Amino acid sequence: MTLRSFVKDFIALPVVKADDEELVDPKVTLREQCNNKAHIGALYNKYQECNDRVNSRSKTLENCMEELMDYVSELDHCVAHTLFSKLK
Repeated sequence: MTLRSFVKDFIALPVVKADDEELVDPKVTLREQCNNKAHIGALYNKYQECNDRVNSRSKTLENCMEELMDYVSELDHCVAHTLFSKLK
């Protein structure tokens, strides 16, 4: 037995095989469900209004970072309530 074969057998990397069925990310599904809630939809609409307003102007210092952060943080807060119970 050579040193190379010993090391190869000793440090064998695990082989991971996927099942035939397509895996679905639970975060994507939960985000879609949370996005349908009224208060999160309102934050998204507020962000879109700001984005449209900023894009309609050629010279502006305004950005929509505050609206985006409000929307994303509320969406993630909603998802976090049930995401970890769905992970294996």
